[in-house]
Amino acid sequence: MLSVPEVRWALASLVFFLAGLALQLSPAPSALAWALYLACYACGGWEPALEGLRALREKSLDVDLLMIVAAVGAAAIGQIFDGALLIVIFATSGALEAVLTRRTADSVRSLLDLAPDTADVLGDDGTERNVPASSLRPGDVVVVRPGSRIAGEGTVVDGGSDVDQSSITGESVPVYKSVGDSIFAGSVNGTGTLRVRIDVDPSETVIARIVAMVEHASATKAKKQLFIDKVEQYYSTIVVVATVAIFAIPMFLGSEFQPALLRAMTFMIVASPCAVVLATMPPLLAAMSTAGRSGVLVKSAVVMEQLRTTSVVAFDKTGTLTEGTPRVDTVELLPGSDYDENSVLRLAAAVETASEHPVAAAVVGYARARGLTLPDVSAFESSPGSGVSGVVEGRLVTVTKPAGPDNDLGVVRSALSAGKTAVVVRVDGAPTAVIGVADTVRADAAAAVADLEALTGRPSLLLTGDNTRAAQDVARRTGIDDVRADLLPEQKAEAVRAVQAESGARVLLVGDGVNDAPALAASDIGVAMGRKGSDLALDTADAVLVRDDLGALASVIALSRRAHRIVVANLVIAATFIVVLVTWDLIGTLPLPVGVAGHESSTVLVALNGMRLLSTRAWRRSHER
Repeated sequence: MLSVPEVRWALASLVFFLAGLALQLSPAPSALAWALYLACYACGGWEPALEGLRALREKSLDVDLLMIVAAVGAAAIGQIFDGALLIVIFATSGALEAVLTRRTADSVRSLLDLAPDTADVLGDDGTERNVPASSLRPGDVVVVRPGSRIAGEGTVVDGGSDVDQSSITGESVPVYKSVGDSIFAGSVNGTGTLRVRIDVDPSETVIARIVAMVEHASATKAKKQLFIDKVEQYYSTIVVVATVAIFAIPMFLGSEFQPALLRAMTFMIVASPCAVVLATMPPLLAAMSTAGRSGVLVKSAVVMEQLRTTSVVAFDKTGTLTEGTPRVDTVELLPGSDYDENSVLRLAAAVETASEHPVAAAVVGYARARGLTLPDVSAFESSPGSGVSGVVEGRLVTVTKPAGPDNDLGVVRSALSAGKTAVVVRVDGAPTAVIGVADTVRADAAAAVADLEALTGRPSLLLTGDNTRAAQDVARRTGIDDVRADLLPEQKAEAVRAVQAESGARVLLVGDGVNDAPALAASDIGVAMGRKGSDLALDTADAVLVRDDLGALASVIALSRRAHRIVVANLVIAATFIVVLVTWDLIGTLPLPVGVAGHESSTVLVALNGMRLLSTRAWRRSHER
């Protein structure tokens, strides 16, 4: 963060402010405190002042310039503490914005690292040459060795291997690819060697399209502002024009210089938006802090304010509603089997110990969790896309995908219809059991979906790149009716935009993978899973569930609504003080000390009201709603 200049200036401003406050509260000469406060002004105020002057040169007034004028005016009448506090608030806000902008740009650039920099291209004479991946052209044939990332998008022309394409499609289990199958750039090859004919120019791959979509959607979303920022142009113009008029008109009518200046200065102080700014920011910052302590990182006050407007929540499947790791769900013995469940598991897991496939890891982990001791395996063989076999305690054990007659078995059909991966265990050639492997649904997923639907009053959606059967099984177990499966990254983003367009809904999307990034950027609010979320998802999202606690979603939306109610109340308080003091100044003679006291009272009152959301009770109340 310190590499961002705005952060360094904001930090310096804060340090000078705290040092000045310490001296102000001590017996030290006031001149020393003033010197430190002025240093705070210089560090934190030069950039907003420059931006304000640039806007003024373009015949536009903004709140930055008004804040600087108000801060200078506060110092001119001896209230330098208030001006310095305002400077610190603005410098901190600008630093946060700069950090988020830098991180988003970096994350988009890092996305290109998913595809390797180079590729091994097979020449017509059978020799290989290593070339930059960006130079690949349709028709080139590349060799992809075990464990390598695939450099280009195309079709397999030779070989077969399990390919992990979860970063693109969100599928929880690797997919076997053989001759004629299409393949994505950025996916990871398994244990086989592939030859892939490039069909797509590097600039048109799914990864490249994700980069373009995230950049476009993030730029669009960056235009969103706090409600109070939307009226800053009008407010700034009115205050400046009114201040000039209050000074100039009496002078034109023959008033003396000092009374006219004092009245105008008093007006500028009591009409300055210090209380308005503090009416808005402390409740939102306090809510962000409370949410952070409770496991939800909200990246900006704008996001904290907009969370309350969520009307539809959409979920990714793998890694969001589910754990993202295949686990054994069922072990069904077949009729005529001479083995019990533990005996079958013991033999199957013994063979699977020599395999690196995620399904194998699920079977081995399940057997060991049951406390089973696994015997040694010999004569191990692996058939890519099919399964494994080996000799265990003198018996030939095979663990394979269902094939041929296996698909007619009732337990196989039942497992597949439920969205599970089914593997058949044979002992000495005789079908013995069917193991169903599924991605485990998070324990809190169903309750979180129910809470969110009760809060928003509208049904949730499931958007996933996984197959329809797996998606429907997860949807059934979590209580989601609207399921959209087999979606590529751009199709997820299109689905989000379609919901926004059809019903005017404000969509909050929860996801974790690279393939979710375009949809996270396209949604009104994007939320990433913190523990297993990809770097791109974490940086693209507006908020992060640090502990992967889906139950916190409803709580943070409710907290945002409560913060908004406090903001509205604070704006009413601030506006009341401003109207009363300004009216007094215009139709009577408002003593400057009374104006300052009234202005400071409103500032302190709205700040303290907003800070109430810092209490742990604020989150508990939001959670209980």
